Amino acid sequence: MARQQALGDRLPGQGHHAEARGEAFVRFTPILARRFALAFVACIAATLPAMPSLAAAKIQRLVSPGGIEAWFVQDATVPLIAMEYAFGGGASQDPEGKPGVGNMVADLLDEGSGDLDSKTFHERLDRRAIELSFSSSRDSFRGSLRMLKDNRDEAFELLRMALTAPHFDGADVERIRAQVLSGLRRETSNPNSLANRKFLEAAFAGHPYGRPANGTLESVPAIQVADLKDYVRRVLATDTLKVAVVGDVDAATLGKLLDQTFGGLPMKGDLVPVADVEASRPPQRFFIPLDVPQTVVTFGGPGYRRDDPKFMAGYVVNHILGGGGLSSRLYREVREKRGLAYSVSEYLLWMNHSALFVGNTGTRADRAGETIEAINEEVRRIAEDGPSQQELDEAKSYLKGSQMLALDTSSKLASALLQYQIDRLGIDYIERRNSIVDAVTLEDARQAAKRLWSLGLNTVVVGRPPQAAAQPAAATPPAAN
Repeated sequence: MARQQALGDRLPGQGHHAEARGEAFVRFTPILARRFALAFVACIAATLPAMPSLAAAKIQRLVSPGGIEAWFVQDATVPLIAMEYAFGGGASQDPEGKPGVGNMVADLLDEGSGDLDSKTFHERLDRRAIELSFSSSRDSFRGSLRMLKDNRDEAFELLRMALTAPHFDGADVERIRAQVLSGLRRETSNPNSLANRKFLEAAFAGHPYGRPANGTLESVPAIQVADLKDYVRRVLATDTLKVAVVGDVDAATLGKLLDQTFGGLPMKGDLVPVADVEASRPPQRFFIPLDVPQTVVTFGGPGYRRDDPKFMAGYVVNHILGGGGLSSRLYREVREKRGLAYSVSEYLLWMNHSALFVGNTGTRADRAGETIEAINEEVRRIAEDGPSQQELDEAKSYLKGSQMLALDTSSKLASALLQYQIDRLGIDYIERRNSIVDAVTLEDARQAAKRLWSLGLNTVVVGRPPQAAAQPAAATPPAAN
């Protein structure tokens, strides 16, 4: 099964404060047997010496004999290899009227390929404790591969087969379709899912970013095998491929493995152009009635593109408002001072063609209005006055100190290096990052706060109307207005 990273399927509350993550949201659901196999790998790693700071290791730009480029860190501390890679495209390449095609491709690539049926393919993965997964985010089709060093040849060969010779057998397609539809039906009664979908629909009306990446109950039944094959043909090509590898493998061996794995793919894809778009401007408010114990509030507005020269100022000031966990302004005001919610957070979210800031909280139905007003009040305050010098200094200190801790495993570093490539930050970005954070002045932070929040918020509320909060629960079909 795929590791879903579809933006909008699970917007808030996913710990999306790490700068390296970009638009990726992780929902990893492997089959049960593989969980035990991967746990075994983790146990092996736990018995070995702790890794030094991988982020301080030398990052190499490797070009294979066949021309496949990768960012690469050789590290023999533990006998593991982690590879993250991405093709340009993602959910934005789903055919018009058929959102969810890329998501189904991600779910199906490891369901049999080459001369292996689905059962045999998974048995091969499980036997060697190989972690192989795929996902479709808004702008890229991503993959992840992790294995013990001794199993690298088989792991890369299984990946090659999945990418170049997927079966898309009818029985497998229908089984995965049923699973996707089951998940979509569950989402109709999930307040977070409803809020996320409505927020993106309102932010990007008429644009591919406004479509649900995992599809709809209407679109998924209409997806044909021909759609899946056409998506693979158009998207999985080496001209947009980006690769990051960290682990116990030398450059010469890795170059050969990359050619063997990706060399059989088309050299050029056939992507449909995606237009730049600015998210809808605040203030807007939407309410979706749903009979659930807790009301969910999702809020946000236009954010900073990653290539914006003022991105880091926005990133730092957003940490002060809502990205700093227990130290953020929103947490102190909404949770600690007023006791309105268990948690509240906000983060920047950037894609290739647009950007958002997004926040989320949950509260009692009869206190939803008070919660929203408290959030709006804090947003108005920071937009008008900006942060204090002390807040700025503390945020910069945290963001600099936490960077190395966030990159302390091969998988984390590989994921970060892939995102840095997608964001075009340069292979020396890790070395330069702290100086970029340091360069943010108080005036920069104040201007960023004004730009982000001076217009207020777009808000989606999902739950029981306040006047019905004390009434017995009843089945209420979800509807947006």
